[in-house]
Amino acid sequence: MSEPVSESTHEPTNEPRHESRGQQSGPFRVGDRVQLTGPKGRMHTITLQPGALFHSHKGPIAHDDLIGLPDGSVVANKVGIEYLALRPLLSDFVMSMPRGAAIVYPKDAAQILAQADIFPGATVVEAGVGSGALSLWLLRGIGPAGRLLSFERREEFADVARGNVATFHGADPENWSITLGDLAEVLPDLAPEASVDRVVLDMLAPWECLDVVSTALKPGGVLLCYIATATQLSRVAEAIRATGEYTEPSSSETMVRGWHVQGLAVRPDHRMIAHTGFLITARRLAPGTVLPELKRRPSKTEFSDEDFEAWTPGALGERSVSDKALRKRVRAADAAAERSRAGNGPGTEPPAEAG
Repeated sequence: MSEPVSESTHEPTNEPRHESRGQQSGPFRVGDRVQLTGPKGRMHTITLQPGALFHSHKGPIAHDDLIGLPDGSVVANKVGIEYLALRPLLSDFVMSMPRGAAIVYPKDAAQILAQADIFPGATVVEAGVGSGALSLWLLRGIGPAGRLLSFERREEFADVARGNVATFHGADPENWSITLGDLAEVLPDLAPEASVDRVVLDMLAPWECLDVVSTALKPGGVLLCYIATATQLSRVAEAIRATGEYTEPSSSETMVRGWHVQGLAVRPDHRMIAHTGFLITARRLAPGTVLPELKRRPSKTEFSDEDFEAWTPGALGERSVSDKALRKRVRAADAAAERSRAGNGPGTEPPAEAG
């Protein structure tokens, strides 16, 4: 493996940092992202520029007609069709941004922030980065005073994530770094012993990193793993128990079902966001602490390589992103980030277009 490369690593400072664009409100300004919702519920996201037009088959809307309007206004296009104009929420942004790897859905991101107890000022380790969706939620949770150390093995995924985060914030967050390389090899160089408050692992085999994670975590710190299959869940739970350095792990999944509510027609939606992944959490014990032995029924706790390989995403037939498609998404994320950095500067919304 090539030598790990650490990029944009910043030591924490007491200097104030710019507010992200996603936290702003008030009248629409040049460079703001605006989400237009048409009469049939179809949404379009545009970046406001003087003299520009948004075109659809229903007619154009002048950007100048939106600039200066309050958030939550209705604007008509040139033929009188009305659109609701709102700033996109972070959940809107992550669902429409360029993707290198599959994203962490907002329903899971919300549970990660809650179950890992992500708090303002926390030092958080994240691996891997994927497309940067979870990074955006973690950055919001830790606030300007916190520090997020992200790790990713694939450079293409890191590039997509870096572009998406810069697009949303309008600049590269000063309290965020992405390090290329294997977490088990590079974490000790960047996180001294007992210096990390929270660790969030979104990777295929999180049990391979437990030694270095346990060293970096403070006593009482939270380890959270986001994993896809039931066999992975079982294996990481047993690996956490085997260290003897954590509380009894707790596992869950989150399913969200919307409801159709129209007068007396009240029923569940026909579609729902069901299983996307499992969350398993445990807390770091103080050195030398031994948990009271729990009484449980005997079970099979040993795993062979065959057990694991039978339940990997590839073995289950999950599709991966082709190199060609990934290069295209890297270019899209980079272009959006450059427009945001060059056109807005710190404290403004990202100007990348999203359909």
